[in-house]
Amino acid sequence: MLKKPRTLLKVGILGSLITALCCFTPLLVVLLGAIGLASVLVYLDSVLLPLLAVFIGMTIYALIAFYKR
Repeated sequence: MLKKPRTLLKVGILGSLITALCCFTPLLVVLLGAIGLASVLVYLDSVLLPLLAVFIGMTIYALIAFYKR
């Protein structure tokens, strides 16, 4: 069992929000284009969507661990 599910919950929620923000808005497209890394944009969907799933899973796990305590 985790010792600090509250910390894991905070990381999961914050990571989910940041990943969703980069996933569903052109924020990351503008930033990468501004610094000259526009060629990386092809791989964003293959990275951001699994990362979003990991953070949502982490949040669900932390909620279960938090409420079992």
